[in-house]
Amino acid sequence: MKLYAPSTIKEIKEKYRFKLSKSLGQNFLTDKNIIDKIIDETDITDEDLVIEIGPGLGVLTAEAAQRAKKVVAVEIDKNLIPILEDTLSEYSNVEVINRDVLKTDLNAIIRESGCKRAKIIGNLPYYITTPIIMGLLEGNVHADSITIMMQKEVADRIKSGPGTKAYGALSVAVQYYCTINTVSIVPKEVFYPAPKVDSAVLRLDIREEKPVSLIDEKMFFRCIKAGFGQRRKTLSNSLMGVGDVTKEDVVNCLQAVGIDEKRRAETLSLDEFAEIANYFSKREK
Repeated sequence: MKLYAPSTIKEIKEKYRFKLSKSLGQNFLTDKNIIDKIIDETDITDEDLVIEIGPGLGVLTAEAAQRAKKVVAVEIDKNLIPILEDTLSEYSNVEVINRDVLKTDLNAIIRESGCKRAKIIGNLPYYITTPIIMGLLEGNVHADSITIMMQKEVADRIKSGPGTKAYGALSVAVQYYCTINTVSIVPKEVFYPAPKVDSAVLRLDIREEKPVSLIDEKMFFRCIKAGFGQRRKTLSNSLMGVGDVTKEDVVNCLQAVGIDEKRRAETLSLDEFAEIANYFSKREK
């Protein structure tokens, strides 16, 4: 069964009287070349656990199951569970869980799998892409990589560097946790139904060692949040949002680390954010 074929999707919808949920961002991929590329770039082996977020009708799930030791698919829509049990019935190494991934202990799933490595894949709903990515990274999920499809605009933000309009808190955060590889740009026309915007697939390889040395990671993210929270303001003003600091404290910090107080957060590199954070961390001790 070609699960990616529009005719098959229509048949499944009719058979199960399934209605697509706009609120859950349900758009199903219909291009086999892109499906294959996602699976190839994830580099799945027969020793791996694959955790899939939002399997939909099971298109990626079925392909992953042919290569992985085990696949655990986490699907929030209970109406898709009987469909997945049908479309994936031939794969004994697939487990489907009806749960919200943001409320799921993925590390427990990884521990219980008995697999050497874990890799995460998924086609994320646009409205919840950032919370899921940051939930995985901040939650220290013990996976090698996260290969996910998302709105192209979000992918551009994640990949962007200092001095660009797209560069922001999400860029800094993901680049702190991961190295980023572009797998594919996915036009909106290869989905059923077609969304309004194009998508992109990124593989986020989770770093074993972080790119900067920090005294206090929480302070690092406080500085990022403060800087980009008022991104039009100069650093001498926006960094007041770090909390419990005066304007003089901020100016002294910037002078100490050699950063012009008239610059804005969007011009700072990870290293510069780290220097600012470490200065404030030392001050708090």
